[in-house]
Amino acid sequence: MSQATYEKLRALRLPAMAEAYMDQMNDPAMQQLSFAERMAFLTDAEWSKRKSNRLQRLIATARFDQPNAHIAEIDFSPRRELNRDLVLKLASCDFIQDTRNIVIMGAAGTGKSYLACALGMEACRRSYSVRFIRMTELIEQMSLAKAEGGIIRCYKEFSKVDLLIIDDWMLTKITPEGATLAFEIVHRRHKKRSTVFCSQFLPAGWHLRIPEETLADAILDRIVYDSYQIQLRNTEDMPSMRQLHGIHL
Repeated sequence: MSQATYEKLRALRLPAMAEAYMDQMNDPAMQQLSFAERMAFLTDAEWSKRKSNRLQRLIATARFDQPNAHIAEIDFSPRRELNRDLVLKLASCDFIQDTRNIVIMGAAGTGKSYLACALGMEACRRSYSVRFIRMTELIEQMSLAKAEGGIIRCYKEFSKVDLLIIDDWMLTKITPEGATLAFEIVHRRHKKRSTVFCSQFLPAGWHLRIPEETLADAILDRIVYDSYQIQLRNTEDMPSMRQLHGIHL
C-alpha cells in the first residue's frame, strides 16, 4: 500500500511529497501525529521543493555574471559613502512593484555590477523575473533581430521581464540605429517595468554618447526622472569589488 501511494504521488508529479510520505512511513514517531499534522508536513515538503526549483530557474534565466552576489556581502564602509538604508530599502524590491528605475554609477571596479546582481538575486527570491545583459550585447541582439525580421519579438522579450539589468550602460558612443533601439526598450519599459542601469558616467556623459540630441533627451528623461541614483566610490587604498570577491574579467 505504501509503495502504491508513493508511485501515485510520483505519477501526479509530486516527487517531494512522495519522498516525504515514504519518510513518514519509515519513521515510527510520525505515527503519533494527527492526519492534519502529517498532511501539513507533506504539503510543506512539496511547496518548499517547488519554490526552490522556481528560484533556481529564475536565477538561471537571469544570466547574472555574478550569481553569488549577496546584499549581506556589500561593503558599507564609510569611505565608500554608500547609503546602507537606501540599499536595504531597494533590497525589499518595492521599487519593482512601484516600477521605478535604479541608476548605479561609479568607476570601474567600484562594484556596480555586483550591487546590481545582488539586487537582482533578491528579486529572484521574491519570484520576479530578471535578466542581466551588457548594453553592447543588448544592442547586438536587437540589431540582429531587426535584420532577421524578429524585432517585435525581441522587444517583447526585453519589455516583459520584471527587472532588466543593463550593465556598461553608455560605456561607448552608440550609432544612430543603436540609439533608436535603446530608446525603444527604455520607452516600452517606462512606468511598466523596472530597469537597473550600471554606468561609469553620470547622465550628462550619456548625452554625449547619443548622436541625436532629441533622442538623447527622450532617453534620459525616461530614465533619470523618478529613479533611485547610487554613486559608488573607491579610494586609492581600497581594493576594488572585483578583488574583494575574486572576480576575474
